[in-house]
Amino acid sequence: MSRRGWVLFSTMCVVWGIPYLLIRVAVREVTPATLVFLRCAAASAFLLPLAAARHELAPVLRRWRPLLAFAAAEVALPWLALSSAERRVSSSLAALLVAAVPFVGVAIAAATRSRERLDRVRATGLVVGIVGVAAIVGFDVGSTSGAGLAEMAVVVAGYAAGPWVLARSLADLPSLGVIAASLGTCAVAYAPVAALQLPRRLPGSHALLSIAALAVICTALAFVLFFELIAEVGPVRATVITYVNPAVAAVLGVAVLHERLTAGMGAGFVLVLAGSVLATRAERQALVAEP
Repeated sequence: MSRRGWVLFSTMCVVWGIPYLLIRVAVREVTPATLVFLRCAAASAFLLPLAAARHELAPVLRRWRPLLAFAAAEVALPWLALSSAERRVSSSLAALLVAAVPFVGVAIAAATRSRERLDRVRATGLVVGIVGVAAIVGFDVGSTSGAGLAEMAVVVAGYAAGPWVLARSLADLPSLGVIAASLGTCAVAYAPVAALQLPRRLPGSHALLSIAALAVICTALAFVLFFELIAEVGPVRATVITYVNPAVAAVLGVAVLHERLTAGMGAGFVLVLAGSVLATRAERQALVAEP
């Protein structure tokens, strides 16, 4: 990998590792729907003109049905569920659970495509991953929010379904156009809800800075850098950030928010990564998903 590739890779590992921390801070003062709207609106305000200048919007808008499906699966539903879940579970736990996305994606592919064969190695990866998720959550479910875990299941399912929709119906379209149009669509969809849920007073500086960083750095800039990373190192190597991001998020949660990271969570994360590597060994696709 070139020096530029390593710089892009390292930057993305951090940029897509910090949203969990920022979301946790932001939802203390704004509702999940308001956060999703502000994030999508600010990011699309930056990306839509860029995509339009590159003439990448017109072909995407002609295929609006799969675009809506992708926007719902990749952004609208998981971002709302994640923001809501982080009111109930720690950012560390949320991040570690998101690490299960790759092998859930393999399960979806195997269930929907007849040519996708779930061989012994992939099946083993799925089992190992499930055991890892169980270890992360812990067997003492009484100390964990059931509603938060259900919302995290929506997040994982959405992040796994999004790339499948992208690969099946939008793969031949420019990536920047797809992301920009998706964010703009979600901003429009959430605008009425956010208007009814605006906070009565201006959020504090920590919340405002978190929202701004989520929109500008972790969404708009991050997607531009991610596409540059794919162009530099290829989609297969780019997927490795999927395995690093949760670890970065967990460390930040413990160091900044003083969250508890148990031995079971650490061991479960290792099992989830091992399961993901086994389950995706034959075919890896770049995930657009991010928190």
